[in-house]
Amino acid sequence: MLKLLKDAFKVKDIRSRILFTIFILFVFRIGTHVTVPGVDAAELQTISELPFMNMLDLVSGSAMQRFSVFSMGVSPYITASIIVQLAQMDIIPKFVEWSKQGEVGRKKLNQATRYITLVLGFLQSIALTAGFQVFTQFGFVPDPSISTYVVIGIILTTGTMFVTWLGELITEKGVGNGVSMLIFAGIISRLPVSAREIVDDYFININPDDLWKSVVFVVILIVAMLVIVTIVTFFQQAERKIPIQYTKRVAGAPTSSYLPLKVNAAGVIPVIFASSLITTPNAIFQAFGSARGETWFDVIQTLFDYNTVPGAILYGTLIVGFTFFYAFVQVNPEKLSENLQKQGSYIPSVRPGKGTEEFVSKLLMRLSTVGSLFLGAVALLPIIASMVWDLPESIGLGGTSLLIVISVALETAKQIEGLMLKRQYTGFLN
Repeated sequence: MLKLLKDAFKVKDIRSRILFTIFILFVFRIGTHVTVPGVDAAELQTISELPFMNMLDLVSGSAMQRFSVFSMGVSPYITASIIVQLAQMDIIPKFVEWSKQGEVGRKKLNQATRYITLVLGFLQSIALTAGFQVFTQFGFVPDPSISTYVVIGIILTTGTMFVTWLGELITEKGVGNGVSMLIFAGIISRLPVSAREIVDDYFININPDDLWKSVVFVVILIVAMLVIVTIVTFFQQAERKIPIQYTKRVAGAPTSSYLPLKVNAAGVIPVIFASSLITTPNAIFQAFGSARGETWFDVIQTLFDYNTVPGAILYGTLIVGFTFFYAFVQVNPEKLSENLQKQGSYIPSVRPGKGTEEFVSKLLMRLSTVGSLFLGAVALLPIIASMVWDLPESIGLGGTSLLIVISVALETAKQIEGLMLKRQYTGFLN
């Protein structure tokens, strides 16, 4: 990785892209420290242990604990993306039509995603503010009025749209996926705080006689983290190579090749989707503070709390479900089959057309089964360990954080490698 970065910085175009990405991330980090006017952010410390707060803080890059203008981060955009992608599965005919129009259709779908993000962002911001007002016993908003809530909602929604725009800038002019890079930066920014919490809990605020237990625990934690990093890296790079034969022979072109299908074709997106869907309903229902203690409210709060058994099961189920869903969105066996026919290629022993589509679908299902179980296990095991041994919540979310960080780092590294390879080919042609 270090050698790759060193070589990349020698190339002007790639160096400019990397520096541009760093600049955008710097702007994003500045925004996470600008508190929304009209609120008392210090009151949030009284509810910092709420289950959904830590997940929201993870996705927003610690912006939620300061209730900054970027508090909601890209969470509404992620939810809007889920809605738009689900709508393309023969639910809304117009969206299905746009999905088949190539670049023009993609622009229309992106525009629809932005509009939905705008609406969701405003509704979520109002619900969050009202929920925090109730949980802090009406001390979060010193001047609670409709106009105050509307102004706060507009500010937070504007912050979300600005963050979404920053992500699009990174995707277009920088390196890596913009949305993933923003979440990546937020998680990295939390590492010093998490490390300090572990030092305080296991080395400073303890009985000196228990120091050896703390040393053993930290060593086990470091070893576990290294093992998880190794396993995640292996799975993220694992792929199944499908042999491809060409019917049309071109002078100098190979007669055979292979089609790589990743074991985890969905990447880290299912984890981000699941995190968003776990936190958003919980955060919204906090606005119904008067219903606290009623059966339906307690059921919802338990169901969307990943620190409970039902919440952990729901979280894992969402990860598994989104892994299958997004894998088929990424690969799309129908389009893959059509493209192979257009290129005059086929999979040996498999009929072109419908036969190829069915073959790829079955293979993708098997690969996604392994990939989904892998993602679910890495995300849930630290949470389960945190519940069983009463560990700090930052450790419980460590699996989710590591999945995102490693996946984004590998994806970004591959993109940089691609840019360097493209430059080599361009130089050869010139």
